[in-house]
Amino acid sequence: MSEHKHPAHIIVIGNEKGGTGKSTIAMHLAIKLLNEGYAVATMDFDGRQGSLSKYIQNRKNFCAAGGLHLGIPEHYIVKPSADYSRIPEDLERIHSLIMDLRSRYDAIIIDTPGGKNYLFEAAHQYADTLITPMTDSLVDMGAIADIDLNTLRVKAPGHYADFVWETKKFLAAHGKNGLNWIVCGNKISPTRSRNKDFIFEQLGKIGKMYGFRFCTGLKDRVIYRELFLEGLTVLDMNQPGLNRRMTTSHLAAKIEIKNLAEFICP
Repeated sequence: MSEHKHPAHIIVIGNEKGGTGKSTIAMHLAIKLLNEGYAVATMDFDGRQGSLSKYIQNRKNFCAAGGLHLGIPEHYIVKPSADYSRIPEDLERIHSLIMDLRSRYDAIIIDTPGGKNYLFEAAHQYADTLITPMTDSLVDMGAIADIDLNTLRVKAPGHYADFVWETKKFLAAHGKNGLNWIVCGNKISPTRSRNKDFIFEQLGKIGKMYGFRFCTGLKDRVIYRELFLEGLTVLDMNQPGLNRRMTTSHLAAKIEIKNLAEFICP
């Protein structure tokens, strides 16, 4: 692969909580960019759980079994070191890898662990764009802001918002003054509720204080879980040789992904 004139744009999918659907968003963004002709690399910093790695391996297996030629990003797995004394050496190796990939790809998408460790922190320090998926629950909301439910006022930033603020200061100290931080809904209940309306309203307000943009994102659809088993995305349904019927759920999910991608990169 030839070197690119501009370094790759690095998209980090991060949230200090598991189960928010980071890998689903990472995979769909990767396939959308590949379909648009970009050179894409993916990195799984959650080397132990490896949801994104399993997703991509499922895709490779499905394509091999069916003789299909679907787009597959170049994938790299980063596992945490069991020897804490080797962490500085590990970070240097990761830095060298990312610098090499930046010269060879248009975009790098990094999936992070669901809990804070040195790989989680390191991934954020390379971000040009940070995407934080969250469900419509007050538990997820607490990572962004501590809200007084009696007065509906923000008492303090949540632990993850604090971490992102520290990351922004780190990036500024190293010459990068902007971080495109996006909080997006994921696994959102399809039915309307007061709880969901309250959370969305609050996130819209909080974003202005904490420096992120909020979009409602993706609903909780069975189709996303079903496609994982074959390594497919809703963007693949019309690919030659796949012979899949587009259902209403497929079409609605495809519009969600399109809207999310355009919100991330207008």
